[in-house]
Amino acid sequence: MAVEFVLLCAGALLLLALLYFVFTYNYLITLRARIDNSWSQIDVQLKRRYDLIPNLVETVKGYAKHEKEVFTEVTKARAAMAKASTVEEKAAANNMLSSALKSLFAVAEGYPKLRANENFLQLQEELSGTESKIAYARQFYNDTVLSYNTAIASIPTNIIAGMFGFAPREFFKAGEKERKEFKVKF
Repeated sequence: MAVEFVLLCAGALLLLALLYFVFTYNYLITLRARIDNSWSQIDVQLKRRYDLIPNLVETVKGYAKHEKEVFTEVTKARAAMAKASTVEEKAAANNMLSSALKSLFAVAEGYPKLRANENFLQLQEELSGTESKIAYARQFYNDTVLSYNTAIASIPTNIIAGMFGFAPREFFKAGEKERKEFKVKF
């Protein structure tokens, strides 16, 4: 009777360990899939912004033809965004593009007729909405990366994470230009 009880307890412990292993592994897979999904959401919004920029630049060009430096910076930043493939490259390109767009809108402030242009106002509104969506998507991505990185570093989950090669993911970070105060100069 005692041997049967010991075997039953050992079997129950083995079953619990197996269930813990399966649930932990599935939890890590779910977190990794959420990171990939949230990165895709950032990509969708970055693509939307990328597509809006040429129309915005052309609208501003019609009013501010002599502001070539600003247009060049926007074009360079847009090209960098198209070439970026990793999280780090996309974050850097995104920061560069955000800075260039701030300069573009600063230029637009000096042209009252442009600010009254309906096409410009619509593009500005769409871009502003897209920027808000990008900010939300970045926050969600970083929150998901935080949960995932914490899970794979915590005991005892880190054992299962190490066995199956779950590696930490990078956060989407603001660049140095993004951290500095932006000053509008005319």
